[in-house]
Amino acid sequence: MIQLTRLNGDPFTLNAMMIEQIQSLPDTTLTLINGKKLVVKNPEQQVIELITNYYQSIGLQGSLKEGEASE
Repeated sequence: MIQLTRLNGDPFTLNAMMIEQIQSLPDTTLTLINGKKLVVKNPEQQVIELITNYYQSIGLQGSLKEGEASE
C-alpha cells in the first residue's frame, strides 16, 4: 500500500498492485486495472519511487546497490 494525496489535499492509501498506468497530463493520473482513473498531487517520479519501495518491501522486486549488476 502507498500513501498518496488527492488534488484537494486529502491523503489516501492505495494498493500499488492495482496501478496499471501512470501519466502526467500535466497532473499525475493513475489508471487502475479496473479502468478507474485517479488524479493525485504527487509527481509521477515520486509515485514510481513509492511503488518501487513497496514492491521491494514485500519481496516482489529485488534491490540492487549502485554499480551492482543482476545475473
